[in-house]
Amino acid sequence: MKKFILLFLFLPLGVFAQSFLISNIPIPKTYIQNLDPYPCNEECLQTYLDNDMIFSFLSHANSKLQNPELDEIRMMNISILNIGSNIPTDALRIALLLPYKLIGRYAASTTNASFAYLLAKNHSFELKSYQIESQSPEDIQKAIVQIKEDGFYYVIAPLTQEGADVVAQINPELSIYFPTINKKDVSHTSAYLYYGGIDYKAQSDLLLKEAVSPLVIFFDNSAIGKNLTKYEENKFKYKEIIDENLSLDNEGIIENYAEKQKFVLDENKTVIKFEIPRRTTNLEKELKENEDIKQGSFFINTPIVKSGMIMSQLTLYDTNSTNVLSTQINYDPLLLSMTQYVDRKDMIVANSITYNNNILVETNALLGNDIVYDWINYTTTVGIDYFFNLITQEDREYNIQMHNNQMIYPIELLRPSLSRFMKHLPTIKE
Repeated sequence: MKKFILLFLFLPLGVFAQSFLISNIPIPKTYIQNLDPYPCNEECLQTYLDNDMIFSFLSHANSKLQNPELDEIRMMNISILNIGSNIPTDALRIALLLPYKLIGRYAASTTNASFAYLLAKNHSFELKSYQIESQSPEDIQKAIVQIKEDGFYYVIAPLTQEGADVVAQINPELSIYFPTINKKDVSHTSAYLYYGGIDYKAQSDLLLKEAVSPLVIFFDNSAIGKNLTKYEENKFKYKEIIDENLSLDNEGIIENYAEKQKFVLDENKTVIKFEIPRRTTNLEKELKENEDIKQGSFFINTPIVKSGMIMSQLTLYDTNSTNVLSTQINYDPLLLSMTQYVDRKDMIVANSITYNNNILVETNALLGNDIVYDWINYTTTVGIDYFFNLITQEDREYNIQMHNNQMIYPIELLRPSLSRFMKHLPTIKE
């Protein structure tokens, strides 16, 4: 009997997971009219809650509240009671452009992240996906034409760098957001395109301030591994020299800065690189009794499983590392279970997932989705929140700055402790 009850309870969730188009039959809405002629401040709202007068509370809490705790209670009750809104049903329409074969599981998870956000906002919406076989100009152009014909003007597109460049060259008159791409990495862009990818280079810059020589970099054969390694090597070995004789413009900015800036090799700094093939599990040759890497900083540009293997062998072969550094790649709870504390006690991880909304976290969890550690799901949520604000003029849930069409995420440095990630206090160098 219990099995039948559970099946009945989870049946609606299964239905939602299969389709993201709203039924033609409208769901009944609850509307609350405020008949109180007097204003109600935070103390007044709290009093209503303390006395279980939830409808009186909601009648006054008809827009976002400044107090985050009260606003969370407001949002939860709006969702539970299906409170009606004044946003037109046909105004909130967002498309998803998905290259399934290239992005794999992220095709489903970014869809779920978008759906979870819109579901939590409790407004009627239409979310439609458009699959493309490849990121060729022909496939992307065909999908964009169809999106326009279907009347969508806002698109979430988890494409690769190649795909984003193709879209930029097509230059469609659609607002398109790339949760997977940082604007620094593209060759072409346009005013219609928005970028939500995390800035790995900015994270590396912050981490390299903690590094000592020799800097030992581990990387794999992926594009991100190779690109980060090249960037970190140059950033660590070469120092920028500013010529005091450079002329300034009227605003005090160096004229033709890019042409006059100089980078000089710092002979006191050494970089050693190890490319780790996918099947490699033993680093004895690289690490055992290697005096060149003793007490160095180890920068790890590999996925979480490979990183765990590397860190355990740094301990095994007594490298006496000063610290272990990693970008967002290894901000993952698996790190805490895959490694021993002794392996990670000197590790510093850069992270840009610095804010989350409890309601959105729980709504995603119901769909088996993670926006707490998975940065692509997180940036997708931030992007659809940005579009929701543009469409409805409602306040954003994520107060993350959009500058020159790129989301600018704060960066924090963390240490993986015994059971969680804790804030790291940066080293102060003279």
